[in-house]
Amino acid sequence: MISSIDLSPLVDWSRAQFALTAMYHWLFVPLTLGITWIIAMMETIYVKTGDPEWKKITRFWMKLFGINFAIGVATGIILEFEFGTNWSNYSWFVGDIFGAPLAIEGIMAFFMESTFIAVMFFGWNKVSKKFHLASSWLVAIGANLSALWILVANAWMQNPTGTAFNPETARNEMTSFWDVLFSPVAVNKFLHTITSGMVLASIFVIGVSAWFLLKKREPRMALRSITVASVFGLLASVSLALTGDGSAKQIAEVQPMKLAAMEGLYNGKNEAGLVAIGILNGQKKRDADDIFAVKLEMPKLLSWIAYGDPQHFVAGINDFTKGNASQGILSIPEKVERGKVARQTLTDFKNAKSAGNLVKADSLKSKFYDKEFLDNNFKYFGYGFNDEVKYYVPNVPLTFYSFHIMVILGFGFMVFFALFLFFSARGELPRRKFWLRLAPWIIPLAYIASEAGWVVAELGRQPWTIQDLLPTVAAVTKLDSGTVMVTFILFAVTFTVLAIAEVNIMVKAIKHGPKDEGGTK
Repeated sequence: MISSIDLSPLVDWSRAQFALTAMYHWLFVPLTLGITWIIAMMETIYVKTGDPEWKKITRFWMKLFGINFAIGVATGIILEFEFGTNWSNYSWFVGDIFGAPLAIEGIMAFFMESTFIAVMFFGWNKVSKKFHLASSWLVAIGANLSALWILVANAWMQNPTGTAFNPETARNEMTSFWDVLFSPVAVNKFLHTITSGMVLASIFVIGVSAWFLLKKREPRMALRSITVASVFGLLASVSLALTGDGSAKQIAEVQPMKLAAMEGLYNGKNEAGLVAIGILNGQKKRDADDIFAVKLEMPKLLSWIAYGDPQHFVAGINDFTKGNASQGILSIPEKVERGKVARQTLTDFKNAKSAGNLVKADSLKSKFYDKEFLDNNFKYFGYGFNDEVKYYVPNVPLTFYSFHIMVILGFGFMVFFALFLFFSARGELPRRKFWLRLAPWIIPLAYIASEAGWVVAELGRQPWTIQDLLPTVAAVTKLDSGTVMVTFILFAVTFTVLAIAEVNIMVKAIKHGPKDEGGTK
């Protein structure tokens, strides 16, 4: 394991590079996850009705999916390589666990997706309608299965389960694949993420279709696409709200510091209210009862959402940093001391083994299989790397604002879908010019909400790469920070060029429209 030295510039640049890659990658993933289902549904309607208009519609959205998919793959590959180049200590420490879902993602899900995508794009008029339809559904399933394994790996980092520490190798090893796969955090994270992709894709389809209606082009395609996307998006947005509620309950259980940061809650309280809208006051002391300059709070709702009890105590950041004996919460300094005991025990075991003192080595090794030691000391292993209390507090303003932007926009999207479905059902869409003009501008808001969700998930758990077990300072590869800075700049330029290129290609494809996508079979 790496020693407690100042790696701040290296850690900061490594985090920045990974965040850059992840956020650019996430510009492409949600649309892929969601639009594949919409395409499969549209093709199903075509096969059921035999109406060639639905084939034209399907092929048009399929073309836009293909443009997005190609660039998303490029950024995703780079992201996985960075675990080895920038975070090799992390990969070494948990590679036995983290590598399994990533390997399955590549071998099974991505292979299935990439195989059937060829049939999906080039199989028109070469295979039967039903086989082509099956291929489209399998692409949708494969894309989302691919996301499943990535999210299982990410969920394990948020809440490590199904694993045990091996003092002989100083590595974590998997004890139950099924515990890792079916962790409640993993299941809920998967459902929440794919439904967010469905919401974004539905907004994308509606926004583009609204543009066609404004231009008085392809009205049948646009109206039919809006109807499908409105129904799909409304159902997905309701599911998104429900899985978001599940996420809040799980965060309260396994990452309570993140929950406190999400709500800007410094001092815990019973009957804690949920801040619907708020502005933090940076001038107020963090031990003040209320650090908001402006806020609209919904009484008792945070206690109810997090714990199912409006009277329940919700701990704040100060409860975790200073401790709260009445609630059984240890302070950060106490956790640091316990983490140091765990680290020192591991060091003493290694030294005794190297010195040939097998009796002492066996005695020390046995502690790592003792429940009391695991619960009281090893549980806080990661705290032994840094003494600073502030190190363990995430960026509260960024976490708070990202969370509230995501939630506010999410409920706004629900209203958006309901309105478009209502107008579509009444045949009023062509006359609703205001809403048609607004729809394309909702597309970037969907991307903002999606990115904000990942900021909350990842920034809110800092400084942990693995919750309570491995902080970023111990996970990073020992590189010259200047090297990472240079590659950060190179990636920033490359990814920006790719993003601009995709937008340009996508806009040209949209402007060209589905004119050449027709034909019957």
